[in-house]
Amino acid sequence: MTGVKQDLELVALTKRYGSTLAVDSISHHFRSSSYTCLLGPSGCGKSSTLRMIAGHETVSEGSILLAGRDISALPPAKRRTAMMFQNYALFPHLSVLDNVAFSLKMKGVDKSERHAKANEMLELVDLTPLAGRLPAQLSGGQQQRVALARALITRPQVLLLDEPLSALDPFLRVRMRSELRKLQKELDISFLHVTHGQDEALALADEVVVMNNAVIEQAGPAREVFNAPKTKFVAQFMGGHNVIALPEGNIAIRTDAVTTTTVPEGRLEARILAVEYQGTHVSVLTRVAGDQEVTALMPDAAFFANPHNPGDRIGLTWDTASQHQLTA
Repeated sequence: MTGVKQDLELVALTKRYGSTLAVDSISHHFRSSSYTCLLGPSGCGKSSTLRMIAGHETVSEGSILLAGRDISALPPAKRRTAMMFQNYALFPHLSVLDNVAFSLKMKGVDKSERHAKANEMLELVDLTPLAGRLPAQLSGGQQQRVALARALITRPQVLLLDEPLSALDPFLRVRMRSELRKLQKELDISFLHVTHGQDEALALADEVVVMNNAVIEQAGPAREVFNAPKTKFVAQFMGGHNVIALPEGNIAIRTDAVTTTTVPEGRLEARILAVEYQGTHVSVLTRVAGDQEVTALMPDAAFFANPHNPGDRIGLTWDTASQHQLTA
């Protein structure tokens, strides 16, 4: 199902744990059939936000609207959302098939019907041959797909994913990113994915929502948030940017837009702290006036045509059109 009717909206959503403010009156509209990543450091409020949407945490103030309906006070099973947990939470004594079918069993669906639906989900995640196995007989990636199938069997309007890739090794994590993205497109439902990994968010998301200190710092299309950060925090957290204090205020400039030159020709004079070869690029870490650190990420051919060493005095320059003024 698509269209505005399936949109998720948070209205002044707040969560307090005693005197601690975990989520501070955030409001955001999530488009239907989109893949959104809630991104931010530990303790920023992203997981509390996800758990309130799922119904696993009570709402202190504000509202959660799904398809125009206030679901803030509904139990999880009545919300048309489904949650995929970080640890997968599979039942060790149940087969893959019965793990996937479990929620339908709790709803009183008869065995033949729930197994038929569970088999459909296993086909969707390419696990049909493993239907009879126990979770302990599966790899981490296979367990993750079982948890995904179990969450999807209820046909939710929004699938909520709490750091679902964190337990996987780096190679499998990259592979599962493409599988999640493919599934979201095939199912045409909204995925809301919590992560602290910038690369994960950029690879997966139509929209990135960056949280910090219990509020939304910036939200927008992934490429826009990366290329045009609004605040110092977003520029530094997303990575790939230098934040430089100039007389006209703080600016963000991508590391790959900075290049080295001779001292008189540079916009800034710097001393090289470290040089790191990264294959296609060389990272040159420098210190400029005011004890600021600035990185130039240069193509390896450009660097080795005129190499530098730690301790060298150099100039740093960039095209003014590449710099981005920060508001905070």
